[in-house]
Amino acid sequence: MAFNKHISGFENEDEFVKLFHKRRFRELNPLEQLFLNDLFENVKDNDIVYCYKSYEKKKADIFIRVRTVTKGISIKKGIKNSVHTEPIRVFIDFLKECGVNDDVINAYLRYHYADGSIDGTGKHRMSSEEYKIEHQKEIDIINEAFNKEEILKKAAYRFVLQGNNSFQSIDAILYGVDYDFLWIKKDDIARMIISRQNLNASGVHFGPLFCQPQSRCLNYNSKYEKDRYVVQLKWYHLSDDIIENMNWKVCNRIN
Repeated sequence: MAFNKHISGFENEDEFVKLFHKRRFRELNPLEQLFLNDLFENVKDNDIVYCYKSYEKKKADIFIRVRTVTKGISIKKGIKNSVHTEPIRVFIDFLKECGVNDDVINAYLRYHYADGSIDGTGKHRMSSEEYKIEHQKEIDIINEAFNKEEILKKAAYRFVLQGNNSFQSIDAILYGVDYDFLWIKKDDIARMIISRQNLNASGVHFGPLFCQPQSRCLNYNSKYEKDRYVVQLKWYHLSDDIIENMNWKVCNRIN
C-alpha cells in the first residue's frame, strides 16, 4: 500500500530518525531534500541534519534540526488516522470555552454515548450507524455549531497542531514511510481544516476531523468500558487532503 508498510507507528518514527539523523543534506535523495527545503530556509549541501524522537506526550513525534533551527514533526501513515484523544469531561470544557450552548453539548453527549443518556448510564447502546439513522437531524445541528470558522481555528490547534497540554505547535505532518511520504505544513493544516467547514457528512466533525468515542463498547467488555469516556478525533482522508493542498499550492505558486 502506498505511504504504508507493516510496522507500528513507533517503528515508523524510528525509521525516519535513522533516515535523517547525522546525514549531510547532499547525501539525501531528492524527495528528502525537497521536504527539508520546504521546512527550512537556505539549507546548504554541507549542512548536517539531526533528527531525534520526542518522548513527551505532545503532538510532535520527532524533531529535525538544521544548524540552529529545530522543527517539530507529527508522523502518520495508513488510513483512519487518529490525531487526538482526550477525556469526555475535558472535551466538554473545550466546547463551553468555545461558546457552544448547553442544548448542543447535550446533543453531542447523546451522540457520544448513544444509549439514551448524557452520562453513559443508559441501558441500550446503539452503534454509530443505528444512531445516525434515527438522529441525523440532531447530528446536523451539532455539526452546524461545531463548524463555525472561529471554532475550527481552535480545533485545528487543539486536536492537530498543539494539543491541550502544550504551548508549542508542530511545524508539519509527515505522512507515509521512509521511502514514500508526503507532508503538509502548519499554516496549511489550519487552512485545510477551516476549508472543510461545509463538509456534507453523517458523522460529527470539525472540518475533516471526525469526532467519536474511542469505543462504544457494544459488547460490554469491561476491558474497553473506560474507552466510552474518551473522545477521539480521526482525520480519515489525510493523504487525499495533503495531495489536494500540494496541488493547490502549485496552482497558486505558494511556498
